[in-house]
Amino acid sequence: LMRCSSHKTGPPAPRRAQSVAVLGAPFSRGQKRRGVEHGPKVIRDAGLIERLSSLDYSVHDFGDLNFHHLEKDEPYMDVKFPRSVGGANKMLSGAVSRAIGAGHTLVMLGGDHSLAVGSVGGHAQQCPDLCVIWVDAHADINTPMTSPSGNLHGQPVAFMLKELQDKMPDIPGFSWTKPFLSSRDLVYIGLRDVDPGEYHILKDLGIQYFTMRDIDRLGIQRVMEVTLDHLLARKQRPIHLSFDIDAFDPSLAPATGTPVNGGLTYREGIYITEEIHNTGLLSVMDLVEVNPVLGANPEAVETTASLAVDVIASSLGQTREGAHASIDSINSAKNDTEQLCL
Repeated sequence: LMRCSSHKTGPPAPRRAQSVAVLGAPFSRGQKRRGVEHGPKVIRDAGLIERLSSLDYSVHDFGDLNFHHLEKDEPYMDVKFPRSVGGANKMLSGAVSRAIGAGHTLVMLGGDHSLAVGSVGGHAQQCPDLCVIWVDAHADINTPMTSPSGNLHGQPVAFMLKELQDKMPDIPGFSWTKPFLSSRDLVYIGLRDVDPGEYHILKDLGIQYFTMRDIDRLGIQRVMEVTLDHLLARKQRPIHLSFDIDAFDPSLAPATGTPVNGGLTYREGIYITEEIHNTGLLSVMDLVEVNPVLGANPEAVETTASLAVDVIASSLGQTREGAHASIDSINSAKNDTEQLCL
């Protein structure tokens, strides 16, 4: 609980003292389009490690997890690849828990969004009082019964929520995980493609969410104010940011599996991450659903991966005003005698 207890007392540690761990999760079985398993590589190739080092972190690249391929993984109640997804998440959960236990702030590179079960789950093992900000075009809160597709990347939140416990069948591959999150400790930002069953769940559980229409109405500043107030007013607690690149407009993030028009602008996305950084409470960040195979050309892939790097860097303190920790003062161009004459 080292990492989390530090959140409860006093101001956050000065940024330079912190270490950031980067962990790749090259996994695609939570959905039907291959290619998203190459997400970690293209995000690293876009200069992630160098960018984080330039923010004065000590950066530990833990490389990519090596997921076991299952020959036989029959659908269960229409849920596709349950054992593969369950097993990958179990492995990820352990890795995330160890990284947080060692005192790192963690960046998890996906892979598809089904990986959030393990990422948030492993984080919660170390920090049971965490809260979740889910930035996504989709709510990913279908249960196996409400899911139109059976793809698990549309269902991870349902596995986490205590309030949905009785709605969730026992899925093979998931016996290791138990729901750990209360619906009041979750906020969605960027929704614009919500299935009917998901809408019912959001309303029924009273989950705080902001659709793109809400962002149009309120503006991103107010959205972040309400989000952070909702999650942190009762007490300061570690934040898990789960960021699906498809939250952005497809013009900015074309290389992704389920693009939906009318997404976040570059500036809105960066404002979200700047405000989360400014709390001093970010503990784990997922960046998922970058799929290089779906870029129409190399430029589309590069654009998407480079945006992912910008979002991660901004979450970890890169500012647009150029404030930088390591410069205290500017040397004068005038020598001492000239300065006396001024």
